[in-house]
Amino acid sequence: MPLSPYLSFAGNCSDAIAYYQRTLGAELLYKISFGEMPKSAQDSAENCPSGMQFPDTAIAHANVRIAGSDIMMSDAMPSGKASYSGFTLVLDSQQVEEGKRWFDNLAANGKIEMA
Repeated sequence: MPLSPYLSFAGNCSDAIAYYQRTLGAELLYKISFGEMPKSAQDSAENCPSGMQFPDTAIAHANVRIAGSDIMMSDAMPSGKASYSGFTLVLDSQQVEEGKRWFDNLAANGKIEMA
């Protein structure tokens, strides 16, 4: 059974998807915003059954594939700042050129903590 990480973003999930596509060649498998979700009688006016309020443009669920691994993601609760610690995502390439390209692309706008 594959294990897929689920990432939550503070209102910038669409930007993260575009960044992963640009820097890592991520393939977008699925994306739906809260505004695109089908309405049902049980849903609140915000299209969210739990009553949480999200902007229509917020991502309710997305799935990207990077180097054969699926990563799911969405926008977090808009009421607070997403704050996480204690996890790491590892990119494992079997090709030196691909690994170098990923590293260089991520390093261009990131902070290198271990090289």
